[in-house]
Amino acid sequence: MLEVEGLRVTYGAVEAVHGISFSVAKGEVVALIGANGAGKTSTLAALSGLIRPSGGSIRLDGRELVGAPPHRIVAAGVVQVPEGREILARMSVEENLLLGSRGRGGVAALEPVWERFPILRDRHALPAGTLSGGEQQMLAIGRALLARGRVLLLDEPSLGLAPKMVATIFDVLADLRRQGTTMLIVEQNALRALRLADRAHVMDLGRLTLSGSGEALLRDQGVVRAYLGG
Repeated sequence: MLEVEGLRVTYGAVEAVHGISFSVAKGEVVALIGANGAGKTSTLAALSGLIRPSGGSIRLDGRELVGAPPHRIVAAGVVQVPEGREILARMSVEENLLLGSRGRGGVAALEPVWERFPILRDRHALPAGTLSGGEQQMLAIGRALLARGRVLLLDEPSLGLAPKMVATIFDVLADLRRQGTTMLIVEQNALRALRLADRAHVMDLGRLTLSGSGEALLRDQGVVRAYLGG
């Protein structure tokens, strides 16, 4: 479904991503784990068209996405839930979601999000900036789902959340996985990410240094020592 080959990202003379290759099959959850500065967010930025790669190919069902502007990539079906959520704080919860749906179906189109996140229904008229961090993450995920993405890119979905809300968000992602949602997740909480993922890659200094099933990487002693506190 999503195929990345030889992806390179540079900032001036600095190469942040060094020719990495990986794929995400339909209905699969793939995780990228690694320390800050590993190149994970740069990879997602390239996939979503926010930065132009300096080399390589990004294809969705064979269609080349490199060079396409972000709105075309969203229209093709690749939708990002960005780090920091990037909700529109002064607009209401409902208005944020309507932007995600691009007006298709009006308010009635929001019903699947209300069903998944009842607390957002309760707060639909409030400014989105008044929500807690976890509620804002629910809003960001709901907005992405309304964009009818075929592949969801999630950048640090647990960042800045209280432990209880981290568990809630990963329960939501597990439910999406059971429903066959295709996801690529960048996450510093390696334990949560690997438990969720079908496959995972360890990224270090712009390179993929280890790949395998989420289950296998949970047992890998190098991963345990570096990322799981073992």
